[in-house]
Amino acid sequence: MAIARMTRPFSALARMTMTGLVAAALAACASGGGLYGAIPGDNRPHSGVDRARSMPIQGIDVARYQENVDFPKARGAGIHFVFMKATEGKDYIDPDFQRNWIRARDAGMPRGAYHFMTWCSSAAEQAAWFMSQVPNDPSALPPVLDLEWNNHSSCKVKPNKAEAMESIRYMLEAMERHTGKLPIIYTDMNFHRDILEGEYLPNTFWLRSTAAEPHERYKNRPWTFWQYTQTGVVPGVRGEVDRNVFYGNSNDWLMFLSTGCDPRAIPALQATGRCQFAK
Repeated sequence: MAIARMTRPFSALARMTMTGLVAAALAACASGGGLYGAIPGDNRPHSGVDRARSMPIQGIDVARYQENVDFPKARGAGIHFVFMKATEGKDYIDPDFQRNWIRARDAGMPRGAYHFMTWCSSAAEQAAWFMSQVPNDPSALPPVLDLEWNNHSSCKVKPNKAEAMESIRYMLEAMERHTGKLPIIYTDMNFHRDILEGEYLPNTFWLRSTAAEPHERYKNRPWTFWQYTQTGVVPGVRGEVDRNVFYGNSNDWLMFLSTGCDPRAIPALQATGRCQFAK
């Protein structure tokens, strides 16, 4: 799909973001990093995802396991964004979420919150919990709905496709109402195969694929973010961390920051009232 060209000027927020990115680039160059250089850092690299390491807009996702993340140090090393665990189910909040939320903001790093959906509580309960714990912050990235089977939890419920999609759509609509931004869907190969494959959703997709490129594992599902390793090494982050990449270049990234939408989808989505430029 061709990348849509901009037909209107950047907003003031976009211009401010551009200024911040240029400043970050200068700081990164001074410290040996760089805005446009990929960051090789993986304890167990896989050749199938080599392309991800050469792409310019790199990011991470974190939860309590990473403990005290030094966001300024990570940003100085070339990390452009972070997704952080916020909530799970109807009553769990990551103990480091509030601290990560504030520290990433103070470091000038674009950040978004994700909710891990469980299948043993209702979508209404989970939506209410997410909205009560995650601030509606216009400067944040769109919220993320993490869709996986709960294989490593005490919840063994597996809804059928119709039931799962009803809950998913409820959550997505609630998250969009709360934040004013079209949520991102994170998923893995198993859940996508069982539930999401063949389903049209207007949302941006963030796909996990640690041994091959996403198109090889998700039947060409369009993606905006790609989680390409769980054994990443990043300055400022203790231990191993998931590493991710944005699909496009710096101009695409600025457009995403300004609208909350994949630039390739903006023409279609703006007709629905979404993807408006930040004021």
